[in-house]
Amino acid sequence: MSIGFTPYFSFDGHAREAMEFYQKIFGGHLILRTFAQYDVAHGDDGERIMHAQLITDTGFTVMGADSLPSQGHPAVPNGRISLSGDDVERLRHYFDQLAEGGQVITALTTQQWGDLFGTLVDRFGNTWMVTIAVPQDERVS
Repeated sequence: MSIGFTPYFSFDGHAREAMEFYQKIFGGHLILRTFAQYDVAHGDDGERIMHAQLITDTGFTVMGADSLPSQGHPAVPNGRISLSGDDVERLRHYFDQLAEGGQVITALTTQQWGDLFGTLVDRFGNTWMVTIAVPQDERVS
C-alpha cells in the first residue's frame, strides 16, 4: 500500500502558462486537458485547463487547473510548497527560476539553524519555500 501527496494549484486562466513554466524549471512530462476536451466548456472557458499534471524528472508531481468564472468558481488561494534536500546546485536553480518574474520574500541564505533557506512568490502567486540541508560538519557557527 502506498500514499502520495501532490500539490494541486488553482489558477484564474493561467494554468497552461504556469504549468509550462514549472515544466521548464523541473523538467518532466506534462499533460494538459482543457474543459472542451471533456465536453464541459462554457462559452470562452473551453480552452481553460480542466486538469494539468506534471511528473517531474526528479519524480515528484505537480497538478493544477483553471477556475471557471462562468460557473462561479473563483481561483482558491494556494498554500505554500516546500522543496528540500541536499542537492545544492539543483535547489538553487529551482529557487532562481521560480523567482523569475516573481518576488523573493527571503533570500536563499544560511539561516540560524544552519541550513540554506529562502521563500518566494512566483509570478502566478504561488509561495515556495526552499531548504537546502547543510551537513552538520559544514555549518557555520
